[in-house]
Amino acid sequence: MRTALLLTFSIICFTTWAQKPQYTFVFLNTRTDKAELPKEEVDQLMKLHLNNIEKLAQEGKLLVAGPFEGGGGIFIFNSASSDTVKQWLSTDPAVKANRWRIEMFPYLPRVGSVCVVDPNVEMVTYTFIRYISTITKFNVQKAGETFKKHDDYLKQIVKTGNVIAEGIFPNRDGGILIMKGEVDQSLIEADPSMTDTVFSIEFKKLWVGKGSFCESE
Repeated sequence: MRTALLLTFSIICFTTWAQKPQYTFVFLNTRTDKAELPKEEVDQLMKLHLNNIEKLAQEGKLLVAGPFEGGGGIFIFNSASSDTVKQWLSTDPAVKANRWRIEMFPYLPRVGSVCVVDPNVEMVTYTFIRYISTITKFNVQKAGETFKKHDDYLKQIVKTGNVIAEGIFPNRDGGILIMKGEVDQSLIEADPSMTDTVFSIEFKKLWVGKGSFCESE
């Protein structure tokens, strides 16, 4: 049944998500069940984590990295291969110590892009919105219509001029929307596709190097 649902979902979304992604988007999700460690050990792991970020960036593997306010963060890697990205992630001592719950998805930008910035660039904060796919056997029949309504609504939001980046995780799990300034959550939740419960939404604050999504301002 699960295979049939995924096949149906892939066919429905093919015309929207046919372009081949070049990147992998990684979520480092805060874990509530992580082991309690002495502060000195946590500090050392974070130091090694930051050193590894710098190393991967210098090697051209890691293009974007940024923390969420309150914990966790994101990586965007210069590869669409999950096996390759897993190998690159395995060099991170904090990841190996299970300090986060890792999720990874092929990423296709549709607004903005992915740009490498100088390590000393100004850090800025954006509103980060994640659309999590909740496709089930009960709503899969509506998925094609729902995704069209969702895309049409996103186009209206882009016209406001406040969108830094928008992109999808092809055939996998929704996508992301990054906006500048304070965002009225009701504006995002007014998306007509929400009534079909094909997505759930998460709102966070992201700190990232200015220009990471090729924004000019």
